[in-house]
Amino acid sequence: MRVLGIETSCDETAVAVVEDGNIVLSNLISSQTDLHARFGGVVPEIASRAHVEALNPLMQGALEQAGVGFRDLDAVAVTVGPGLVGALLVGIAGAKAVALATRAGFIGVNHLEGHIYASFIEHGPPEPPYVCLVISGGHTMLVHMPEEHRYEVLGQTVDDAAGEAFDKIARFMGLGFPGGPALDKLAREGDPRAIAFPRAMADSGDYDFSLSGLKTAVLRYVKAERTAGRRVNPADLAASFQEAIVDVQVGKTIAAAQEKRVGTVLLGGGVVANRRLRDRMEEAGAEAGIRVLFPRLELCTDNGAMIACAGSSRLARGERTPIGIGADPGLELAS
Repeated sequence: MRVLGIETSCDETAVAVVEDGNIVLSNLISSQTDLHARFGGVVPEIASRAHVEALNPLMQGALEQAGVGFRDLDAVAVTVGPGLVGALLVGIAGAKAVALATRAGFIGVNHLEGHIYASFIEHGPPEPPYVCLVISGGHTMLVHMPEEHRYEVLGQTVDDAAGEAFDKIARFMGLGFPGGPALDKLAREGDPRAIAFPRAMADSGDYDFSLSGLKTAVLRYVKAERTAGRRVNPADLAASFQEAIVDVQVGKTIAAAQEKRVGTVLLGGGVVANRRLRDRMEEAGAEAGIRVLFPRLELCTDNGAMIACAGSSRLARGERTPIGIGADPGLELAS
């Protein structure tokens, strides 16, 4: 079964061809980083226009790289939410056109489920139960997955997502946009124990997260140090800020896995590319006797292969999506 996967939920146009659920024949991404960098964040109108320009050439390139044509496709899977409504509509329109022209199956995919299924491309078919940490620029949540396509949201951020916090502090430090990778790199040169930033909601008794207070703490610390005439070490600042985020993510994820009595934790989303998070999660998992799985780096960011993988799983169950479906920018992860 060959499935074309299309992802346009934010600022990456991504198209992939996946065979039999997890064999990636092609996986192309057109990044818009340069377009949004001077604004310090994603501008929805610019993102939508860029998707319109990139989608058709990217589809053609993905098919050519996979060595197939439109008529060889069994189905088209596309992100229908959550995300930027204008951006989502571009991908949905393209997917519908292909499905109608080729009579291929059509399946709408939840972007968050796509991030969860990215791990299965590398690690094989799902073998639930899992606890999943989905952590990206727009989402930070812990999810219990007792069986395929059934989800129980255990907790999520009550304010900012982790990726957003990384980008905002990186911008404050002059590291550019997107700031997460630059901050991660700088943090490797610093001492994560140099500054005692708060671990927000670490002892809240639930699985929710909060990042806005941590951002404020960083700004106040820098202001106080400068007022006192002291120099702030950028690497120590980055490492200490990053550690405050990672501590809570790791602690709550392992605790959730233990409470739910699951032996495997999945990580998905752009922030999973953070080296400190990956290392700390593996260490904590090994100590607790829990297997930790995450995708390779190129599958952490938004990509078409994860959408095709999730779509393939639903298609194999006999599911299809009505062709009249629209974009749902606030789509929740539900069973």
